[in-house]
Amino acid sequence: MTQEAGCGCVAVPSAPVRRGLLVSLRVSLLVRVPLAAAALVGAAVQAQPAVEAVRVVDDRGRSVVLPAPPARIVSLLPSLTETVCALGACARLVGVDRHSSWPAAVTVLPRLGGLEDTQVERLVALRPDVVLAEGSSRAIERLESLGLRVVALSPRSLEDGERTLRLVGALLGDEAAGARLWAQQQSRIERAAARVPAALQGRRVYFEVAAAPFAAGEASFVGQLLARLGLRNIVPAALGPFPHLNPEFVVRADPDVVMASARALAEMPARPGWRGLRALAGGQACGFASGPWDTLVRPGPRLAEGAEAVADCLASLPPAALAAPAAAPAAVPARPGSTTLPPPASIAQPPAVPR
Repeated sequence: MTQEAGCGCVAVPSAPVRRGLLVSLRVSLLVRVPLAAAALVGAAVQAQPAVEAVRVVDDRGRSVVLPAPPARIVSLLPSLTETVCALGACARLVGVDRHSSWPAAVTVLPRLGGLEDTQVERLVALRPDVVLAEGSSRAIERLESLGLRVVALSPRSLEDGERTLRLVGALLGDEAAGARLWAQQQSRIERAAARVPAALQGRRVYFEVAAAPFAAGEASFVGQLLARLGLRNIVPAALGPFPHLNPEFVVRADPDVVMASARALAEMPARPGWRGLRALAGGQACGFASGPWDTLVRPGPRLAEGAEAVADCLASLPPAALAAPAAAPAAVPARPGSTTLPPPASIAQPPAVPR
């Protein structure tokens, strides 16, 4: 390339020189563009958070480790199904037990049986990353022998409910979400307790979870919830959380308030000696429809709704319910033959009370 004297202009490069410049430019681009692309990809990879393994210890004391939060979950207990959904992970469920009914989205998922008749082959075919099951489920050993990861949980008290929420939150990759949901639930229960009429504080209550009768005693999560609402349970903790009572136990206790499903409450007056119960004769009873009933008998994230349903009922009882409560009998022993059973949804569960 030359510049002529006095011209002030630049001479055009010759053809060979131009070809050399073009070759140099192409080589430069061929080298620089891939390097730039590689740098961008590397930066994007570095920007993505590393996927961390998840480790939880279930109610058997066993450590369950997953390489990442599960994307495919099977739940074999209604309260656990509800917990997964309440924590925002309903879309990860690929199968549930036959009793799971909330939220509505889970009703279209494959139904895999119950505690005693889990459909193992169908479950395995769903390729779950983890299975959530009640600790007494007969299917656990078989599922684990087939290489599936199983987290066994047995919520039986309010304290168990808190631990379950936190554990499932951690399993999903967000333990703090479980803690937040628990705190919100407790606030709602406190507000429900504040709505219970003062005249009903300390009233003696009988809460029936299934016919025979099976009751929710002081030691159960239902009994603890009733205590939070200011009620006294006629079934002492010594009889267990959900004992199978002799019907005469209830007749002799003559509770101030009776609570049950609407269907069970309607059938109670036909039982020998029960028509004379003051609570039934005076309309001092709460019969819950299936929706509110489920919130009361499942130790999951909707227990606060159950507390609100109880508070609503107590606030609507007729004036007779505000009379002075009867004194508790000096002793109301369970006759021989009364037995204590594990909570509903264990192997011996009353079939009407899935947890």
